[in-house]
Amino acid sequence: MTRIIAGSAKGRKLAVPARGTRPTSERVREAIFSKLEHYDALADANVLDLYAGTGALGLEALSRGSARAVLVDKSQRACDLIRQNIRATDFRAVAKARPTSALSYVESAAEVWDLVFLDPPYEVSNEEIATLLKTLVPKLSGAAVVVIERDKRDDAPPLPCGLDLISAKNYGDTTVYYADTPPQVESEKAEG
Repeated sequence: MTRIIAGSAKGRKLAVPARGTRPTSERVREAIFSKLEHYDALADANVLDLYAGTGALGLEALSRGSARAVLVDKSQRACDLIRQNIRATDFRAVAKARPTSALSYVESAAEVWDLVFLDPPYEVSNEEIATLLKTLVPKLSGAAVVVIERDKRDDAPPLPCGLDLISAKNYGDTTVYYADTPPQVESEKAEG
């Protein structure tokens, strides 16, 4: 069973597929959100959840005080499940599911994001992640945090200019990477 861990929707159950999606475990989600609270990255954040699967990460962020979330998954079946979970958590007014690829969504989106989750299937290559991150950087706010989940046997994803690694932590078979926008990029965005 997957559920919202804390906040306004605490305890609400989330639907998960029988197979085909690897939801982030409660233990890993709790660790991620403890770190995000430490970084003060949740309050009123504009959240983008890429490769959303069940939507658990984006919905947990909303439950803990984020303002808005877009949950993206290329699978229509996953987006149907995400919509079901949006209804179950009563976040219909602030959460949207988008059935498209992560890269297509980022390329076309006009929003600026404060918090981004990337939890791709393990078979997604680091090259694909690097391309996505490079496309994402200009759409990040000055204080943005990006959270990337990968199989711990994989190399660390290469971060483009505009993102700095804050920390990385292993949880079982998963490594979670945290990155943010470096100060010089923030000032360049303000000037440009």
